[in-house]
Amino acid sequence: MFRKVLSFVLVGFLLSVAGVSVAYAGSKEDKETRFAEKVKEGIGKLGTGADARIEVKLRDKTKLKGYVSEAGEDSFVIVDEKTNATSRVAYSQVKQVKGKNLSTAAEIALGVGVILLPIVIVVLLISQS
Repeated sequence: MFRKVLSFVLVGFLLSVAGVSVAYAGSKEDKETRFAEKVKEGIGKLGTGADARIEVKLRDKTKLKGYVSEAGEDSFVIVDEKTNATSRVAYSQVKQVKGKNLSTAAEIALGVGVILLPIVIVVLLISQS
């Protein structure tokens, strides 16, 4: 009797485990929507203008490089620095984004560091001699 009950419990357990499907955190559309929101937020932080340099890979494998001239609710505009051609890109089309916008203070600090570093190295070398 105990064996029958145990075997029914085991069969029930195996059926329940085998019938469990993997639950995803969200659908593909949800993930794409969240990514588009992150892109929009990143473009907003990067800003617009010639200092807002950006490289974008689109879902259709197109690559765009230039700067962000304007950012809207659903899309943003990239201006190619070489040809001055503009491309309007929907946030949902973006697959990968790389952006760079150094503030004036960061540029000054970088310039001072580049100038002072060789001087410091020379002073250290002279003081050790």
